[in-house]
Amino acid sequence: MSNVNIKIPQNVKFIIDTLEDAGYEAFAVGGCIRDAIMGRIPHDWDITTSATPLEVKSLFKRTIDTGIKHGTVTIMIGKEGYEVTTYRIDGDYIDGRHPDKVIFTSNLIEDLKRRDFTINAMAYNDRAGIVDAFDGIYDLEHKIIRCVREPQERFTEDALRILRALRFSAQLDFHIDDATATAVRELGENLKLISKERIQTELDKLITSKCPDRIKYVHLYGLNKYIFEGATSIHEDNLSLYEKISSLMERLPKNHYLRWSALMHYEEEPSHVLRKLKFDNTTINTCSKLVSAAHTPLPKDKPALRRMIVKYGKDIFDNYLFTYIYALCETGLYEYGTYEHVAFVENLYKEIILHNDCISTKDMAVGGSILLKEGFESGKKMGEVINYLFERVLDEPALNNFDTLLTLAKEYYTSLQPHE
Repeated sequence: MSNVNIKIPQNVKFIIDTLEDAGYEAFAVGGCIRDAIMGRIPHDWDITTSATPLEVKSLFKRTIDTGIKHGTVTIMIGKEGYEVTTYRIDGDYIDGRHPDKVIFTSNLIEDLKRRDFTINAMAYNDRAGIVDAFDGIYDLEHKIIRCVREPQERFTEDALRILRALRFSAQLDFHIDDATATAVRELGENLKLISKERIQTELDKLITSKCPDRIKYVHLYGLNKYIFEGATSIHEDNLSLYEKISSLMERLPKNHYLRWSALMHYEEEPSHVLRKLKFDNTTINTCSKLVSAAHTPLPKDKPALRRMIVKYGKDIFDNYLFTYIYALCETGLYEYGTYEHVAFVENLYKEIILHNDCISTKDMAVGGSILLKEGFESGKKMGEVINYLFERVLDEPALNNFDTLLTLAKEYYTSLQPHE
């Protein structure tokens, strides 16, 4: 990395040059510099400057006060926004997450001191080159996650940094240095101060990374009891369980639903744990159904398979179930058959879809509106008739035509009437 060549986007260069031409310092800073040094494409370019927010606003036509009391102004260039933050020193972190005040400073190093990890505490502009006061480049070269200065201070200031250490380790395939790891273990309880939404976000980035096996650090560092409220299996002191989960996740695509289902695979009530982590209903329902379906033996015949599709939904089968179960087979964790059996059932499923078999009451040739027109009374008995018809077409898809279903409906409806 000695011959690092960082190319700043034109808009970022324009902002930095404008601030410097006005007599201020300005640098691109943080994750964008880390990624550029690693040869990755930065998603966002953050800028730090010695100019105060009001001084920044005076130099640009279109600005938004996105976090002005903490020194941040967003400069709009076309439809793109670029955050510019004044060099600052944070006050006391009384809630384990946010400083009670910020003090603006003209010293870049003072600003870099407050950042979480060395690899995120580098700045760059074309004039000064890379400013690396805490050996971030060394840590990039040696694949190390290390706090800036004292890790106990960094994690006491903001406990979310504990999970960020794990997340960056997973995303970059870096190891956590000993002092930082010790602080993670000692201060894990501070995660109680962090909102479940923020915890969820960091965990999601971790398990959908290229190294989802780093989820085992949650166990190794004793963090699970502070993260997974209401959990059963992943609260246990059982490293082998996390190794099984890791092995499963590594064989799955980097998909949100598949990876979270893997993490919840041994939970008695996945929906309960996911709800405590403030997940959206789609994630809760999808993962709960997928875990349940994976713990259900796959049917060997089409009628039973159609009923399973009805229970769990076509979306689960189309997008997740077979991928998930094949991964279970590869790890030796599938309890209900061989890889070949799963492939056999997948072919049955494809035939069901190809032949457009009825797997929803909406797909039936005769429904409630037609029955009403034919003189059937709405209510419980009509519901029984529709359920009867649906069960028949699940067994025999060929019955799903207007004349046949209407005849069956009339016969069954008659059988429900009281005999004189």
